[in-house]
Amino acid sequence: MRWARRTPRGFLTAFGMSLGLMLLVAGGVADRGGTFPLVLLGASALAIGALTLLFPHGPQFALGTTNGLAMYACLFVVLGRAGFPDATDWARAIAFLLPILGFVGACVIRRRVLSAWAEEEEAADLAHLPRFARWLAVTGLVGVVSLSLPINRLDAAGQGVALICAMGAIGLVSAIAVGDVVRLLVDIAVIFRVVTRRLSRLAVPIAAYSSLWALLTVVFGCLYRIADGLSSAPLYTSTQGPVRIDFSDALHFSVVTLSTVGYGDIIPLDDGIRLLAGIQMLLAQLLLLFGFIEIMRGSRAGLPDAGAEPPGHASVASRTHHSTVAEGLAHDALAGEHRRDFAGDEARFRRNPGPGL
Repeated sequence: MRWARRTPRGFLTAFGMSLGLMLLVAGGVADRGGTFPLVLLGASALAIGALTLLFPHGPQFALGTTNGLAMYACLFVVLGRAGFPDATDWARAIAFLLPILGFVGACVIRRRVLSAWAEEEEAADLAHLPRFARWLAVTGLVGVVSLSLPINRLDAAGQGVALICAMGAIGLVSAIAVGDVVRLLVDIAVIFRVVTRRLSRLAVPIAAYSSLWALLTVVFGCLYRIADGLSSAPLYTSTQGPVRIDFSDALHFSVVTLSTVGYGDIIPLDDGIRLLAGIQMLLAQLLLLFGFIEIMRGSRAGLPDAGAEPPGHASVASRTHHSTVAEGLAHDALAGEHRRDFAGDEARFRRNPGPGL
């Protein structure tokens, strides 16, 4: 219960979603044994759990962190196999862990300062991006040097040592740039939060579009199957010649036609089927236009009207009008005062014209 009270809100949801994504990535890279996928899952669980507890910014922060870990894992696998093809499994595991451990360790050491920075962020600030790009360029330079040198000519042990050294350098850069990376992750969390709120307003138009799309798929799939069933000769052909289609084939052909993908595995032979497919493609374009309009309308829902004025603030035209009226009134008052002064001086001059007049 004490741990539950300390756990930030949404931690379990964020951790589960993030671990699920990393499980998917681990399954994708598990083509050369299971050692590296297990290391990937363990390191991801450690990093996501620690960073989410240190910087409780909700599921969006964990999702942004997971996205970064997934991209890092993919780049490590692709570039690591290109530059260090014969490195041993234990060397790959250690090399993969070094940047993650360096970054998480730096976050733990500087957690007070970094937490204060993270709490101050209320909106995404793109000013952090150039600083992060500077460290990213240094990391890229390490990768370019590693790929440029003839390391792949070394034996397995030599490639493993070189890979560990290269990733150790990247881990050092990650530890030094921990502040800029955390700020960028917080900015990404803020952006994800805004996008999530917008997506909630788009749920209705997306559901309507999906329902109409599914309806067109089923209707035309049934028409394709019925037409082929009533015909004495096959109405479709494939790479193996004329074929009869069943209902699953008809639905597949309907989906391909509605999405205008055109795999070419099922091709209509009959002019009537071609005309029916053309009608479906036309309806697909109209449906796409309808969906775009509805989604754009839903994205503007809840936003202030362009012609409306915020409370307590007058529009530019209104302020200009009031300013012009005020200046006119002040000018008239000043002119009236000058006329009264002139009339008073004239009356005094008539009563006392002065000597010689």
